[in-house]
Amino acid sequence: DGLVRIRLLTGQIMGGLVHPTQGTYTVPKSSGSFDVFFTYVTLGLEHIASGFDHLLFVTALVLLIGNWRRILIAVTAFTIAHSISLALAALHMISVPIQATEALIALSILLLVVELRRSGEWRSPDTISRNPWVLAFTFGLLHGLGFASGLSEIGLPNHEIPLALLSFNIGVELGQFAFVAALLAMGLAIGRLNKNISSIGYTSLIYGIGGLASFWFFQRVAGL
Repeated sequence: DGLVRIRLLTGQIMGGLVHPTQGTYTVPKSSGSFDVFFTYVTLGLEHIASGFDHLLFVTALVLLIGNWRRILIAVTAFTIAHSISLALAALHMISVPIQATEALIALSILLLVVELRRSGEWRSPDTISRNPWVLAFTFGLLHGLGFASGLSEIGLPNHEIPLALLSFNIGVELGQFAFVAALLAMGLAIGRLNKNISSIGYTSLIYGIGGLASFWFFQRVAGL
């Protein structure tokens, strides 16, 4: 994708996105804040929809917590954390190599899967089981750097940086909450099935997520 930015002789600035499949941009008669808002909300939605590693992390987080109220708190903590690191990285206040960030994101998914396997065994309560928002916030800071890498490929309009950042975050969150809602609905549906079938599906899902996360981690570490 690419960001088209045009400054007219009148001083007005306008722009929009072009894609590999649609490489043209029609200059509108006028452009304002709504165009920036719509463009970056759409970009945020597209980014979360194509961010399979982020979606797998959210899936593992939902499976680990179970209770919808605690899920809401954890997802909110995840949102706040990645909004902070996204803004800091997008404004060039912090800089972390993207290859290292992507490898650590894969590792964060793998660590969640380990917690999922341990959750079925006896153990004394720890910080993660009592306060899953701590885990969500910590890894949210890391995932925000991953979101920032996607945003950096497009760029931010100099005249509307705060609005563009906010809009991108809104798009990410809309996609994320829609995904969580779909997971919860799917969980309710599966829960009505035979318990043995549900158990087999749950175990298969955990190992499937762990296998993908392991593959991504070693692949990304090899690319460093």
